[in-house]
Amino acid sequence: MPAEPLRASIRIDAAPERVFEHFVQPEAMLRWMGDYAVLDARPGGEFTLDINSVPVRGRYLEIEPPSRLVISWGHAGSDLLPPGSSRLEVSLRPEAGGTLVEIVHSDLPDLEARKHAAGWRIFLGRLAIAAPGGVLEPFRSES
Repeated sequence: MPAEPLRASIRIDAAPERVFEHFVQPEAMLRWMGDYAVLDARPGGEFTLDINSVPVRGRYLEIEPPSRLVISWGHAGSDLLPPGSSRLEVSLRPEAGGTLVEIVHSDLPDLEARKHAAGWRIFLGRLAIAAPGGVLEPFRSES
């Protein structure tokens, strides 16, 4: 049974256009999340992202630069969360000279919702460093 939609937000000291790039350009995405990316940022386009050996697979469903995107999300080889089985909605709004990033990740099974809640806290924090131009070490999970 799917959990309630997971919601998280963070304010970032960068313009929405700059933050948006970090969801659609592979080199920008890899600055804050993942170690391999193939991104075809158009409706129906491929969303492939390996995060610490977890193969996230999905499609871009909706793209409204620089304010919103929706991505289907799942894990290659998973029966619990197969590719494209959950939905990630990202909203970007100008706020106080920066951007308010809000995510809603829905259709996650309970066990995956807990893992993704922890992951989004970590990765949104990394995005807040990367989008304004900060440098991060590559992400490596503790597990």
